[in-house]
Amino acid sequence: MLAGTRIRNKLLYSYALLFTLSLSIAFATIYVIVRDTISTNIESELHNTTTSINNLVGNAATASIKNYLRGIAEKNLQIIDSFHRAQQQGLLSEAAAKEQAAAILLSQTIGTSGYIYTVDGNGIVVVHPQKAVLGSDVSEYSFVRDLQTKKRGYLEYDWKNPDDPAARPKALYMAHFAPWDWIISVSAYREEFKGLVNVDDFKKSVLDLQFGRTGYAFIIDGKGKAIIHPKLEGANILTLAGVSNEALATILKKQNGQIVYPWKNPGETRARDKLCIFTYVKDYDWIVGATSYHDEFFEPLKIIGSLTLATFVITMILILTLTVQIGNSITNPLQRLMNHFENASRGDFSQRMTTAATDEIGQLAGYFNRFMKQLADYSNNLKEQIAVRQEAENSMRESEQRYRSVMESAADPIVIYDMDGKVTYFNHAFESVFGWHLEECLSRRMDHFVPEENWPETFVMINTIKNGGILPATETKRYTKSGDIRSVSISGAAFQDHSGNPAGSVIILRDVTETKRLTNLLMDIGDNIRQTIGQDLHDDLCPHLIGIGGLASALQATISAENGKAAFLAEKIIELIDEATAKARGLARGLCPVHLVSYGLQSALNEIADHTRMTANIRCTFNGDESLTFSNNTLATHLYYIVQEAVNNAVKHAAATTITISLTREEGYIHLRITDNGRGIGERQGGIGIGMQLMKYRVLAIGAFLEITSAKDAGTTIHVVMKTPEDKPDNIKG
Repeated sequence: MLAGTRIRNKLLYSYALLFTLSLSIAFATIYVIVRDTISTNIESELHNTTTSINNLVGNAATASIKNYLRGIAEKNLQIIDSFHRAQQQGLLSEAAAKEQAAAILLSQTIGTSGYIYTVDGNGIVVVHPQKAVLGSDVSEYSFVRDLQTKKRGYLEYDWKNPDDPAARPKALYMAHFAPWDWIISVSAYREEFKGLVNVDDFKKSVLDLQFGRTGYAFIIDGKGKAIIHPKLEGANILTLAGVSNEALATILKKQNGQIVYPWKNPGETRARDKLCIFTYVKDYDWIVGATSYHDEFFEPLKIIGSLTLATFVITMILILTLTVQIGNSITNPLQRLMNHFENASRGDFSQRMTTAATDEIGQLAGYFNRFMKQLADYSNNLKEQIAVRQEAENSMRESEQRYRSVMESAADPIVIYDMDGKVTYFNHAFESVFGWHLEECLSRRMDHFVPEENWPETFVMINTIKNGGILPATETKRYTKSGDIRSVSISGAAFQDHSGNPAGSVIILRDVTETKRLTNLLMDIGDNIRQTIGQDLHDDLCPHLIGIGGLASALQATISAENGKAAFLAEKIIELIDEATAKARGLARGLCPVHLVSYGLQSALNEIADHTRMTANIRCTFNGDESLTFSNNTLATHLYYIVQEAVNNAVKHAAATTITISLTREEGYIHLRITDNGRGIGERQGGIGIGMQLMKYRVLAIGAFLEITSAKDAGTTIHVVMKTPEDKPDNIKG
């Protein structure tokens, strides 16, 4: 909002606004706090006053009632004592004395409905106006237990007669006549003693209470008559002419609470707002109140407001004057500095600024002078560097042209990604092999051309590149734009920007689809030839050797029958032929696993486990899902040789004592695991042997994924994972 305003004016406006807000908030807070404090104190004082007057009236009433009842009780105590003396003098029997004393007690009425009764120390009613309760044990009532305990004194309690709707306060004074153990109780309801209260006993105390200049306390009855009032005592305020009585009507209706109302006392010219706090004295139908004018107890706020306004005006004059002086001390040197910059922008780097100040402005002038000197030096150096830079840029453009020529002429697809995996460039070979054009892939990720089953090794490649490593040639598969799958060998590395931070990666994807097809074809041919040789050994040579062995056995029997000396030679011939037959069968089984063709892969893997237990004398077990059957002999053969190679490595190089082979299907994937408890692959250096290389090649040949987990002295797990082919249901059944 002040973007186009001068600094001097910005300082002036900002400081004026800041101090205006600060002082306003501070003064407003003080005002509210003082106002609330005054209101709270006044309300508290008025409330305490009404409570004190209420207590004063109550105490006066209690004292009057107590004295009245005590006089009656003590007078009756004297009467009973006179009858007791007559009994002692023999003038009356004890029964007659008690009967006459009881008659006198029952003949008296206290107030309207009060009476005198007596109980003994055990709580048994001795004298009572109601004959039905004479002789009753009333000690169950709490006030009776108090009579039994105290026997003399004043007592208040609530009592409800059978025909009363609710309990009412009752007053009682008791005296004890020990010879007869009579507790004389003079009782009546408190409300029947209104006439006993003498207002003059506490009138002066009420009128002496004052709040502010004219605030006072008052007592009025339920009909609006002023019982105690500084000016209207004895008058019915509700009927006075010229006096606003709406507030009084509200007070009489509410009986308890507080009210603010306009009021004009006699002799005053205008009505002012008044605060009144009042409470109800139920026994006498009185309302006790305390009242004071608002403007009197809020008068200190006027003084605070005047002082606040004066302080605000004086503070703002001082602050604005000081702000103008500070602004000028800043803006004038800055204006001169701006003029120097304007001249320097035209190419005059000889500008210098002189000032005697040693503050920040003086330091800024020194910085400007040094800047101008350095700027002049930089200008000269820059001209020289521009010439060198132009030459370097020409060389860079030539280098970039050569780089692009090499990339475009490369026979293998090359892709350049940024660190987010988005394409920044790929060559013509990539378009030819995979079908995508650079325009449709630029600045986009190429996740869509990675088959789902090849993501595990792809994540490994991505992490290798992100960690700054060099990705060796790794075989995997990728989609073309038309949806075909190509086998590729991927290699690459990350490159850095001029600051040495990773900027992207260069990836080379060599199409090995045809190479793999020819290699697999050659392997299939080799496997077929090997199987043919093995079949011939098994079906031709082995029976031939067995036939020769049979003839040699017959020859041995004939020579033995004739006691010929050459019988041992015939026996030797038989042994050699048996050994030749066994070796021929072993060669046949190695070249063509007849049991794999005849009985299935799981039977062949189980035979590997049995053979390992017998020959190596170690624990080897096979666990297979019996629902899995393989009708593709090539696939089964590769899996067979992978297991055979893994078991041989565990026996010969890992010194394993336990080997476990498992073949399962989980969520659409076939899992083949060979686990041993040997020394680990690091110890036996199996990762670089020809057997391990053949194993990896067989895994790639069947489109599977190989995971090798090994730790020192913790064994090795070889895990082969391949997806169940959905488009070739004849390969795997179950």
